[in-house]
Amino acid sequence: MTALGFLYPGHFAEDDYPRIEQLLAGDIRVDLVHTDVGEDAHRADLLREMGSPQRLASSAQELRLAGAEAVVWACTSGSFLHGWEGAHEQVRTLARTAGMPASSTAFGFVHAAREIGARRLAVAATYPDDVAQEFASFLRAAGAEVVAVHGADAGAAAQVAAWGADEVLALARAGDHADADAVLIPDTALHTAAHLTALEKDLAKPVLTANQVTVWEALRLVDRRVNAPSLGTLFTREPVVQV
Repeated sequence: MTALGFLYPGHFAEDDYPRIEQLLAGDIRVDLVHTDVGEDAHRADLLREMGSPQRLASSAQELRLAGAEAVVWACTSGSFLHGWEGAHEQVRTLARTAGMPASSTAFGFVHAAREIGARRLAVAATYPDDVAQEFASFLRAAGAEVVAVHGADAGAAAQVAAWGADEVLALARAGDHADADAVLIPDTALHTAAHLTALEKDLAKPVLTANQVTVWEALRLVDRRVNAPSLGTLFTREPVVQV
C-alpha cells in the first residue's frame, strides 16, 4: 500500500481527494488532514499566512503517525505567495517537521507542466488579479512562459467551492489563450476532479488543476506513475503502473 499525505486548508473541495483515490491504483491510499484557514478571504496577506510553519507543523505530525510516505501542502496560493525561494523553504521545513518527502501544490503545477511538455502556459485563476499575477510570476521563476493571466476575482474559498461544472468551464475558457500549450487552474478550493475530461475536450489541450496536480505531485515524490485517463492528460504519461 502506498500512502499519500495531504495537508488541506479548511473544508471546501476536499471531496475531490476520495474521488481521485477511487480512480487510482487500488493500492494507493489518500490521507487528508485539515489545517486552520483563519479568515477565509482571497487576500494575499491572509493566503500567505495559511502556509506558515506554525499552521502546518501539528497537522504534519498527524500524517506521519498515520503512515504517510510523502506529504503535499494542498494549497496553491499559500505556497506561491511566499515567492520562489520562500516556497522552497516552506517545503524544506515541512519535510523536516514531517520526517518525509514534502512538496506543495504550487510546485505540483511546475512539475506537472514540465511532465506534459507544456512551456507556454495560460492561467485561469479564481483569485483577484493581483494574486493571479503572483502565480504567474512564480511560474516564470520556474522558467515557464506565461502567455495569459485571468483572475475571476472570487472573494473567498467558500464561494468557489460552490461552483459547478458550468462555472469551472467558463473560468477555463476565460483563461485560455491560442498560444498556450496548457491551461492552469489553481485553487484547491475549486472542485475540478469530475470535470477534467470535459475541460480538455472543450479546450482541445491539457488542463492542469490544483487538486489534480497535488495528488500527482505526491505520486511523483514516492516515484509512482498511474494511468488514469479520466484525470486528464497528466495521468496518461508512460511508464504505466496501472492499466
